[in-house]
Amino acid sequence: MADPVRLTLALSEGSVALPDAGRIAVFAPRVGSDLRALPQERVEVITGFKPDADYFGGLGYTCVVAPEGRYGAAIVCLPRAKMLARALVAQAAAVTDGPIIVDGAKTDGIETMLKECRRRTAVSAPLSKAHGKIFSLAAGPEFADWLPGQAHVIEGGFVTAPGVFSADGIDPASRLLGDHLPAKMGAHVVDLGGGWGYLSARALERDTIARLDLVEADHAALTCAHRNVSDPRASFHWDDALRWQPETAVDTVIMNPPFHTTRTAEPDLGRAFIRAAAGMLKPGGQLWMVANRHLAYEAALAQSFGQVEEVAGDTRFKVLRAARPARKAR
Repeated sequence: MADPVRLTLALSEGSVALPDAGRIAVFAPRVGSDLRALPQERVEVITGFKPDADYFGGLGYTCVVAPEGRYGAAIVCLPRAKMLARALVAQAAAVTDGPIIVDGAKTDGIETMLKECRRRTAVSAPLSKAHGKIFSLAAGPEFADWLPGQAHVIEGGFVTAPGVFSADGIDPASRLLGDHLPAKMGAHVVDLGGGWGYLSARALERDTIARLDLVEADHAALTCAHRNVSDPRASFHWDDALRWQPETAVDTVIMNPPFHTTRTAEPDLGRAFIRAAAGMLKPGGQLWMVANRHLAYEAALAQSFGQVEEVAGDTRFKVLRAARPARKAR
């Protein structure tokens, strides 16, 4: 994740420099990142993660999900996923006429990225600060092979993309939940945080479902879901799962909620998903979810539901069913 101290210090000391004119593309900044060292009127935030887009849009920044046209400079806020990090550097190199600034924490692989960039092109002396580094390089064709190629097809014919959750194969926890979804789920189902669509595809094996809403914050994953779930009963929503609301209460929510946005586990994120699910269910509705065995979600479920049970599991994961949602669970 980009650090405002590094960026501000690097610009003030001249470790990295921006041109006097031209748009500045900022790739993948996260909520809370401070971009005030940059001239806001020239900045275009490029992010496919809806909470980040909402955050920077709320601050008055122009936000897009993909580069549009040419840029005078680019800043890549290094993500943790290696293939996604490479793809972002390559995208920046492909659309930028000036310097490309790469900023990231050690835990996000900035050291490895610096070494890889040095093998391909000239790189400025890096500035080390706040457990990370920032450096710049000149745009050019040296990174073309890092651009995403053809769609990655995995087991079952599903299509994924670099950086999305479970890009290399079906997530074993999601598979466990998919194998234990009930025969009867009601007419209206929500897949909350549906990713590239595996659980939605499994749920739609039931002809009793009339509508399924797949809600996903990652635009790249949602694009894959459109390809993986061609059933006309499915609707797709690029939105924050914690904010999205159906037009009417639903019968069933299914989910494999995220429990971290960094390397550190954040079980509160999963608990927030539970509250969000309870808030959109009918009084007789039910939640089906899967979680890592060590995550103690049962207390959060008990606060939002009148009935909670483990219906399946192994040493790694557990499938939980919750029913009788409490009123005003959100």
